Amino acid sequence: MKTLPRTSTTEMEVTSIRLEKTLKDKLKGLSGNQGYQALIRDILWNYVQQKSGDYRPKFSVVDIRATLEATARKDESCVLTGKLIQAGEPMLLGLTIYGDFIPLSIDSLDKGVNG
Repeated sequence: MKTLPRTSTTEMEVTSIRLEKTLKDKLKGLSGNQGYQALIRDILWNYVQQKSGDYRPKFSVVDIRATLEATARKDESCVLTGKLIQAGEPMLLGLTIYGDFIPLSIDSLDKGVNG
């Protein structure tokens, strides 16, 4: 998960949210030195960026564990090259070291692109 640039806490609005104790404990455990509130902000920003279309994950060839041949069902963008993959075109689905499937253009791995 990519950490976003930090905003001074004096510029933030205070918001109260109720969390189950087990959820809060798990977030604290996952957050490490970052702190669980910063982790929650990162999670929320990532969600907003993905839903708004502003998010473009950063991957490189070394992040790809395996590929599967596929056909695009809608327009996609290759995460390595940014090349448009039009609906109906052949493409690859790349399985990343993080367990995500990402859209890849057919020739994106052949060129040794590094993101």
